Amino acid sequence: MLNARILLIDDEKSIVQLLDMVLRKEGFRHIYCAYSAQEALMLLDKHGADVILLDVMLPDQSGFELGPKIRAISDAHLIFLTAKTSDLDILTGLAVGGDDYVTKPFNPLEIAARIKARLRRGMPLAPSRVTEETRTRYDFGYFALDDASCELLVDGRPVPCPALVYQLLLYLCRNPNMVFSKSQLYEAVWGLDGIGDDNTVMVHIRKIRERIEPDPGNPRFLVTIRGLGYKLVREKSL
Repeated sequence: MLNARILLIDDEKSIVQLLDMVLRKEGFRHIYCAYSAQEALMLLDKHGADVILLDVMLPDQSGFELGPKIRAISDAHLIFLTAKTSDLDILTGLAVGGDDYVTKPFNPLEIAARIKARLRRGMPLAPSRVTEETRTRYDFGYFALDDASCELLVDGRPVPCPALVYQLLLYLCRNPNMVFSKSQLYEAVWGLDGIGDDNTVMVHIRKIRERIEPDPGNPRFLVTIRGLGYKLVREKSL
């Protein structure tokens, strides 16, 4: 876990230096620092990354513009750092590829905790590391999730699925017809109790629906249970 590559992207050098110092004290060694979008893409191309902390306000382009470019070349866990606290700003960050967000000012130890929680859970296993005992296919008729190949099939066709969207869907597939609150889903997938925001889960629920539902606006599989949370419906005949 401590061998993870962490890319810090923020034009405020004091913030980058503070995060770099705290993360190194927590045992991380492979930390790369960028102060602009251009520099970030160069470092990402050269070193790769497992976790990226991305500020929204950068001198050459916004983090919202940079997010999709990062997503096009990396599956790293992407955490937005932002002084903007409106729901629209937060939802925008998650919609353009973010897995999570932290609002400024923040406690750098909270950042370290989020990174460790994410790395403890890891990414879906590559097929070469999956044993026969762990090979599982969750078939819901219209869509299926193959845990051996980490592949989502919708109406028989493979559909790209970002890591956190995949992990949330996998958790729901493993627990069909059970109702989970947003906080329960956040703790199960993001790994930190009481840290985070309902918006993070809501956006990822929407991303799942966009993939698995014939009509995302009128969900058939991933339904909302008013006042309680969400449930992935598995028909009894399947």
